[in-house]
Amino acid sequence: MRPTVSAAIALAALFVLFVLDRILPSLIDPYVFQVLIYLGINITLATSLNMVFGIAGQFSMGHAGFMAIGGYVAASITFFGGPVAGTAAPGLLLTALLGGGLAAAAAGWLVGLPSLRLTGDYLAIVTLGFGEIIRVIILNIETVGGARGFSGVPALGAFGPLGSFFWVYLVATVTVVVSIRLVGSSHGRALLAVRENEVAAEACGVNSTHYKVLAFVMAAFFAGIAGGLFGHFLQYLNPNSFTFIKSFEIVIMVVLGGLGSVTGAIVGAGIVTILPEGLRRVKDLNPAGTDPRMVIFAILLIVLMLTRPSGIMGTREIWDLFRRKPRSAKLD
Repeated sequence: MRPTVSAAIALAALFVLFVLDRILPSLIDPYVFQVLIYLGINITLATSLNMVFGIAGQFSMGHAGFMAIGGYVAASITFFGGPVAGTAAPGLLLTALLGGGLAAAAAGWLVGLPSLRLTGDYLAIVTLGFGEIIRVIILNIETVGGARGFSGVPALGAFGPLGSFFWVYLVATVTVVVSIRLVGSSHGRALLAVRENEVAAEACGVNSTHYKVLAFVMAAFFAGIAGGLFGHFLQYLNPNSFTFIKSFEIVIMVVLGGLGSVTGAIVGAGIVTILPEGLRRVKDLNPAGTDPRMVIFAILLIVLMLTRPSGIMGTREIWDLFRRKPRSAKLD
């Protein structure tokens, strides 16, 4: 694609995000708007985990830990480094989000370099333990609230004229574009080779450890930015928001959508975000007053995985569904 065309598409996307950011809060219910924001954050989380789990084939269970690092670092930058009341410069938020992403990426490198020599269940156990270690460390840092949580974080809308929708979906769009470009690049093909057969990839000259760490660092970077958006939208962070349950939830998004499929990760994020909220009416109709939503949600997930074990999209992208299959040549 030519640079001028790419620039025109980018400007058009920014304009659409700006317009939607202006009109959506007044057009839809605040509850629906909140779910929409959570959807955008989950798209970033699922797409970033897909880089290391779906594309590189490394079973990581510590994504919530990277999200926590990014969230607390970004919140600390805006809380201690700028005005809380009134409006603040958009550059402060960008600095905070990038700072949180870089801190998470650094943690991903520190964890990934030694642990990515492991594979399968061993890697999952190490990354799961890392996520819990991060959560326990935050619990004991009183500067950011400790077990009470970090309150008073500036809102996303406090940074100039741009609101929450713009920031959340700008980051989600950038994450998706980077992931798609990664898959189509030589680095992406090397990651796919490592996923399919690491021994064969090494025999062909691919440095598997280097590429696995690269995928781990990129995934951690975007997870850290998602954590910063999460904290600034809620204006509050609590270590209990980043337990291993959150990591499981992100893994479900990726597996449900299809490992290795970028658009599949988006579909999985949409299902896991919207379906529990759509089932709230079931709780209201239940005369016993109990909440059966999680049971119904789990049953639906089991049914989906039994009928589509490779995920909804499998390894395909949504545009692959519209391509015509080549006609088989007829023999005379």
